[in-house]
Amino acid sequence: MKKCLVALLVLVAGYSHAQTPDSAGKAVSPAKKWFETFAVRGYVQARYNRLLETNDDLSCEQCDRSWGKNGGILLRRVRIIFFGQLHERVYFYIQPDFANTPTGSSTGNFGQLRDAYFDIGLDKKSQYRVRLGQSKIPYGFENMQSSQIRLPLDRNDALNSAFSNERDLAAILYWAPTPVRERFSRLVRTGLKGSGDYGVLALGVFNGQTANRSDLNNQRHIVARVTYPLVVGRHIIEPSLQAYAGDYVVGKDQQSAGVKARRDLSYPDQRLAATFVLYPQPFGVQAEFNAGRGPEFNPRTDSIETRNLHGGYVLLNYRLQVQQQQFYPFLRAHYYEGGKKHERDARSYSVREAELGVEWQPFSSFELVAMYTLSARRFEDFQLQDNKQRGGLLRLQAQLNF
Repeated sequence: MKKCLVALLVLVAGYSHAQTPDSAGKAVSPAKKWFETFAVRGYVQARYNRLLETNDDLSCEQCDRSWGKNGGILLRRVRIIFFGQLHERVYFYIQPDFANTPTGSSTGNFGQLRDAYFDIGLDKKSQYRVRLGQSKIPYGFENMQSSQIRLPLDRNDALNSAFSNERDLAAILYWAPTPVRERFSRLVRTGLKGSGDYGVLALGVFNGQTANRSDLNNQRHIVARVTYPLVVGRHIIEPSLQAYAGDYVVGKDQQSAGVKARRDLSYPDQRLAATFVLYPQPFGVQAEFNAGRGPEFNPRTDSIETRNLHGGYVLLNYRLQVQQQQFYPFLRAHYYEGGKKHERDARSYSVREAELGVEWQPFSSFELVAMYTLSARRFEDFQLQDNKQRGGLLRLQAQLNF
């Protein structure tokens, strides 16, 4: 009898500790410990670009700095992501990258912030939410698609030229109904190469100087986007429209000595883009085009001027599942005519490029991509004029997911 009484007391004490009654007498679960409110994940990419290379003067600063002369094995990205739901209406996301190489440096693998933001839900289901901090600007499907998921090794020049690292300091209002938010998540989770949940509607303001750079003119850029993943029979398609506008200041640290520029160094920075995505079930199509105007180096006048820009891409892909393994063969063609405002002297570009490759996922924690690139690039600034390069190269990437 005594043993039964002791066991009963231990059981009651354990239940009382696990569930504390509130003022109405209802059992309330204890608050989560701090280490239970967030999770950690990440990925590492290792690349080699020199196989079958035909021109070691062919390079792409924004793409991959191990292209071309003296390029070797590169850690392209080393990302560790901290994220969590601190409250039903408060979510946070912090992502540093430990594979950064400062411009002009031969020393790499510096840590630099990519994302640091939090979402505040304006309703209980966070269908309306405000994102504050440094995050991706909702402009372009491939820009928002994680490099952990994207098929080609680098983003296309046409839309990626809008933002260095696709990010800026911003305040953005997102809206999407709960079923659509779940669809966005499923498109990523099930291997359909989605872009993630950036809302059906997005409206925001951002500094306009791109990631990790201070504002230089006390004026905000504005951005707006509308998208919707439609279920059509057994397929899912997602059309989108997006635009942004503001004034970009070409910093003195971005200019060559002797280049001519406006006195206030400020240039209109405006773009409009259209997107169409057919998710691979098993055949997929992804296409984007944008046009606008912004700062660009003019080699005829040795000056940075406001000039028109345009460009886009078409990506064809296929999803093949063999037991637990997945194969994604793909073909992408893209072009761009315009400047890259965040590069030296708002470097002028004319790009024609085709890429044929395949991604192999033998299991979820490892991926291997082989991609052959044929490229014709003109990229010119005050120091590098009359520079036109053509060539081909085989590129390899191994990726670890954790």
